[in-house]
Amino acid sequence: MRAATVTNEIPAIPGVLLAGGLARRMGGGDKPMRQIGGRTLLERVIARLKPQCNGLVLNANGDPARFAGFMLPVISDGVAGFPGPLAGVLAGLDWAAANRPDVAWVLSAAADCPFLPRDLVARLHRSRTEQNAQLAVAASGGQSHPVIGLWSVALREELRHALVVEDIRQVDRWTARYPLATVTWPTEPFDPFFNANTVDDIAAAERLAELDDG
Repeated sequence: MRAATVTNEIPAIPGVLLAGGLARRMGGGDKPMRQIGGRTLLERVIARLKPQCNGLVLNANGDPARFAGFMLPVISDGVAGFPGPLAGVLAGLDWAAANRPDVAWVLSAAADCPFLPRDLVARLHRSRTEQNAQLAVAASGGQSHPVIGLWSVALREELRHALVVEDIRQVDRWTARYPLATVTWPTEPFDPFFNANTVDDIAAAERLAELDDG
């Protein structure tokens, strides 16, 4: 009899790109539509995650037609009042439950992080599996990035209760309830989780794009 083979094969994991923020520090508008190096932030995020994920969806509120050129399903928050990224994560989990019953995990990523690691999904999945965790999040430079991680579809009703009934808004406050794997990436030659929150950040991202594209 042949021994069972242990495999590190990654299961089907769709990704939800979180673009539901209000971009107040940039004067409003769709932050992921800002350009660096001739491409929008969102284009760069899609390019990084499309090879890693089994399909992508975009979480954004308002008229979805403005994102038509990206050819992605656009899903809005199911919880009113712009309650933050947890609502976007929940929207992604609800979408997966309704449209992809074959998947157990969903990746979330901020749509304003143009330099995401090319091994993001693989490392998060491996660490979550090794640690038998229910969630996995990315970290760099001694800082956790809780909106960039793997989420169990099975937790979606608990997340809904936390948002609607308990009024929880902070991502790390909710994730602290569960076994959590934190995966750290190096910050050289630059932090792969750099995100563009301000006009100055866009200028910095232009310089980083030259390194990244080079």
